[in-house]
Amino acid sequence: AYAAQKIRDSRAKIVMLTGPSASGKTTSAHKVAEALEASGTPAHVISLDNFFKGAQYYPRLPDGTLDYENPDTLDMPLIRQCLSDLSTTGKTVLPIYDFTTESRSSETETLDLKGGVCIVEGIHALNDVIIGKNPQAFKLYIAARSNVVDEDGTVVFDHSWLRLCRRIVRDFKFRGSDATFTLKMWPNVRRGEKLYISPYKENADLKFDSSLATEVCVMKPYVVPLLQELPRGRYPDADAILAAYDKIEALDESLIPADSLIREFIGGGSFSY
Repeated sequence: AYAAQKIRDSRAKIVMLTGPSASGKTTSAHKVAEALEASGTPAHVISLDNFFKGAQYYPRLPDGTLDYENPDTLDMPLIRQCLSDLSTTGKTVLPIYDFTTESRSSETETLDLKGGVCIVEGIHALNDVIIGKNPQAFKLYIAARSNVVDEDGTVVFDHSWLRLCRRIVRDFKFRGSDATFTLKMWPNVRRGEKLYISPYKENADLKFDSSLATEVCVMKPYVVPLLQELPRGRYPDADAILAAYDKIEALDESLIPADSLIREFIGGGSFSY
């Protein structure tokens, strides 16, 4: 609600929302849109993922694997054209990306802001290659930034593990991928954050901390069994997370609201992924 008020005060037509992987960008974007709608401002959410060029165009890392974190995975000219159209006319035609084939769909989406606001979410939303062409956009940054500490202030659960656990659980529940899949790609995800996200976060007009006080407890029944399947000693983060969970009790997810941000990762409730 506070973000929605700030956006209305700024009179911006375009809102750019970014944050590292598993920060809750999708849920946050839609919650801000709902708050805008509730105050009478039409709002629409756009995912930058729909601007992927296709797997055959992705840059590659030195080892030959696809670099999914690189901004060059996106069709920058088309992004700039769509945002320019929205700024000047309030209308545009958006691409749709087919993740099953990793290619651009033949279908498109026509968008009319009707005097409202467009919220654009994605890991590169505040990158200069995009925001530099839209200096009047309102800028939001979201990340899980809080550690779990014990009574004397000692860190029990590092904030970076929150996002890793979110990603492991989401990859398993919605893609059927085991923890090995997520952990193997995690170093490149973190590398991409340092190169393409963190340098721009200080430009944000407003920052969110998406950490939830109960989430490590809610995540325990989901993530611990996945981590226990891994060989000990191969993934230091996994071993450290398991050790930390020895001190943390589980919380039944039925106690979590249907519209909680954590539903983006564990599913259920009113969230649709």
